[in-house]
Amino acid sequence: MNMIRNPELKRSLFAHILLAILAVAIGWLHNIYTAICLLSFSFLYILVHYLFTAKRYQNLKQLSLELDSMLHNNTPIDFKRYQEGELSILESELSKMTLRLSEQAIALANDKQFLADSMADISHQIRSPLTSSNLILSLLMEQELPTDRRRQLLRELTQLLSRIDWLVESLLKMSKMDAGTIIFKCRPVLVPELIRQAAEPLLIPMELREQTLKIISGERQRLATESPAAKPQGQRNEAPGINSNADIPQFQGDFSWSTEAILNILKNCMEHTPVGGQIQVFFAQNAIFTEIVIEDNGPGFDQEDLPHLFERFYKGKNSSENSIGIGLALARMIVTQQNGTLKAENRPEGGARFVMKFYNNAHS
Repeated sequence: MNMIRNPELKRSLFAHILLAILAVAIGWLHNIYTAICLLSFSFLYILVHYLFTAKRYQNLKQLSLELDSMLHNNTPIDFKRYQEGELSILESELSKMTLRLSEQAIALANDKQFLADSMADISHQIRSPLTSSNLILSLLMEQELPTDRRRQLLRELTQLLSRIDWLVESLLKMSKMDAGTIIFKCRPVLVPELIRQAAEPLLIPMELREQTLKIISGERQRLATESPAAKPQGQRNEAPGINSNADIPQFQGDFSWSTEAILNILKNCMEHTPVGGQIQVFFAQNAIFTEIVIEDNGPGFDQEDLPHLFERFYKGKNSSENSIGIGLALARMIVTQQNGTLKAENRPEGGARFVMKFYNNAHS
């Protein structure tokens, strides 16, 4: 950084020389010794002034080089060397800027790594059913394939295609949420109707597994001490009626997306509940939030899995072979988008418990 090129310094030097000439002229009118003293003083003043200015410019040049190095090589800057005079304000602003740039660089690196990992997971999850589907199609092309075997392969192919369809649809939903393109509605959501709507697609699979679904409205502390109601085998799962005299729990949110979240949690409980097991859903409301608790009497969660259950593509130790690891992640994204919370824990008596809370005034 050449200080001579600075027009302000050129004007300043010209002004200092004019003042020095004027001072010498006035001193000359008095006597020659006064003129010589004023000339010497003016020369020393200009010399000292521009030596300090050159030092400042040298610091600015070094700071500029370090900024360039930081931007290109991520090299930290030692701002302690730039504390003198007017550089302190510049140092303060630059330190804020470099901190933000460093945070953005770290965030971009993390996003890049997350995108790479997600693409690898998505590729793996889709490639497996596609490979199986191609294998089944090659078997179906055989002319002498028995009818029973052909029907079995067609059922397997249908299941694989349904799995791919669900996977792609879920990934698209998660991508839209990440991009912020989904607008959640803000309307009263009746909790009993929400749970019934979410559980409807699972009633037949649960019936085939001889599992029971119990929906209760009341306080959590009281319900935790109640014994599950027995139900004859073969009876279709139905939610018991809700007392019409009581206020129906509700919250402000999006009914369709909330149904998606409840469905994913119920599906997870169904897959991990043994044959003949029971899934309980109970809910309550207070002045602060509406709570929905879903429990099962399956094996529960491994302690190492609990911190990672809602991470994308994470599969716990007790996960089934067909588990993909995005159902719970999607459920939490939906709940948090509606000013809610979702956590998982183990029941003291065994089994899994999901606690969902929707806080009042979730949307403005």
